[in-house]
Amino acid sequence: MTAPHPTILEYPFDAPPPPGETREIAPAVRWLRMPLPFALDHINLWLLGDGDRCTLVDCGYGDAPTRALWERHFAAALGGAPLARIVATHYHPDHLGNAGWLAARFGCAVAMTQAEFLTAHAIFDQRATHALTDTCALFARHGLSDEHVAGLAGRGNLYRRGVPEIPATFERMVAGDDVAAGGRGWRVIPGFGHSPEHAALHAQDAGVLISGDMLLPRITTNVAVWPADPDGDPLARFLASLDAFERLPPDTLVLPSHGLPFRGIPLRIAQLRAHHAARLEELAAHVAAAPSPQSAAAVLPVLFRRPLDVQQRFFAMGEAIAHLNHLWRQGRLRRLEGAGGTIRFAA
Repeated sequence: MTAPHPTILEYPFDAPPPPGETREIAPAVRWLRMPLPFALDHINLWLLGDGDRCTLVDCGYGDAPTRALWERHFAAALGGAPLARIVATHYHPDHLGNAGWLAARFGCAVAMTQAEFLTAHAIFDQRATHALTDTCALFARHGLSDEHVAGLAGRGNLYRRGVPEIPATFERMVAGDDVAAGGRGWRVIPGFGHSPEHAALHAQDAGVLISGDMLLPRITTNVAVWPADPDGDPLARFLASLDAFERLPPDTLVLPSHGLPFRGIPLRIAQLRAHHAARLEELAAHVAAAPSPQSAAAVLPVLFRRPLDVQQRFFAMGEAIAHLNHLWRQGRLRRLEGAGGTIRFAA
């Protein structure tokens, strides 16, 4: 008889390691936490192995406070030994921000998937519909006010602030690869929707999953539409990606990028599916009841019931478009294109 799934997530560790310190949470797996200059104020990083053969998974935001903490870790966690390899789960600044700096310091490779590597360079160089001007134009088409568009444009290329140096070359990972680190193999599990080709790492013998941003215990992963794929359905891709994680043993220890390590993959995936289903139902009902077609900007209060700062609005717009596109792709909404390329949705 199969044991019933738990009804609450299990958190084996009640607190993160203090700044500048590490905590071993599985054999040859150590946990570091770094600060972030956002409302989401931290990221978890993972050191695999001991001595001079450590692999680092994700790097933290490329700013002075994080690099000051890294200087402490070079002496304490690494004991003066070099890193053997850096793995970046995806291109976002809190994950890739120090990769170029660390790789240059230790002369090691940066492993990541090809789509993440190329996207990082496109945004860093503001090319191929990955420029801030492209994002502002997309959001304007979806109803964002001139004032809020100007607020986004005025920030400049924030990506370069979080990723001051970018790796010029990379060691390619693809789905199903076994990455050797810490004396064991870690299988690459791809994820889509949050980023182009996110790589989670699963060590079956240790019962550990480094989930990156694909499985977070308390918050939902940002799933957004961006200018390179304006008609895409990243939410469908994200939900489909969860199938691979659902097949892992239910007692797997999940090491997320944000929040505390946890057990309870089936429960957390069920929660995520239910969350998105509920938001989609609410959004569809709102559009159906509205007296006129709705823009993504107009439905922000439906999806986000709190004041949004400039950074939060940036991600909220992408997520609102993603949910509207999903309903459109399912045939539950009509997408209407008006003068000047404006986009609205109706029942």
